[in-house]
Amino acid sequence: MNDRPSRPAPSPAADGADAARQALGWLHTARFLTTAAQLHQLPQLDLPEIAFVGRSNAGKSTAINTLTQQTQLAYASKKPGRTQHINLFALGRQGSTDAVLADLPGYGYAAVPLADKQRWQRVMANYLVSRPNLAGIVMLADPRHGLKELDELLLEVIRPRVEQGLPFLILLTKADKLNRTEQNKALQITRLQAGGGTVMLFSALKRQGVEDAALWLRDVVDDAAPAPDDE
Repeated sequence: MNDRPSRPAPSPAADGADAARQALGWLHTARFLTTAAQLHQLPQLDLPEIAFVGRSNAGKSTAINTLTQQTQLAYASKKPGRTQHINLFALGRQGSTDAVLADLPGYGYAAVPLADKQRWQRVMANYLVSRPNLAGIVMLADPRHGLKELDELLLEVIRPRVEQGLPFLILLTKADKLNRTEQNKALQITRLQAGGGTVMLFSALKRQGVEDAALWLRDVVDDAAPAPDDE
């Protein structure tokens, strides 16, 4: 007879923590894949692709670097709005690639010439509407200012795809700059504006929402992966 005490079953909290660690470990594999100034320069991929979008001062690059635990993966310019390329990052362990992150140019910064703004708004809209392997969208927004006109226009652009089931997440960055009451108010307001998307608070400084966002990204890729062929 085996007198050794049986090992207790892991709690749901333990399972969740392990899943979050695995998701963050997977994101840590992110590496530069390619950059493109025009849509036709992007490679045609069969892999799930998740796009990060947001205003130039919303903390998009910081969020990507925090999620991937890399300090310089996404370029954070001291002059927001100057990076006008779509940058793709490959994800996958042991050199394989099972998903792609797309860092789209920030929009709405006043110092960028109007013609450049309009051109990039068209490029981004075309990307979000027509990219065939797009599996999810993450919008970054500063909760102190809420969603602005360009954010709302972008929501209108992606609404048809979201209504067809495309996963959509709004990360309210810099949440550490708000108190608890302000955070809850920002969540409630943004959920009303999200049009079916998920909304999370996020702080790179306090690491608030990092695990939840990592799990969301991992789930999107898992859901988008093709089912194995029936034997």
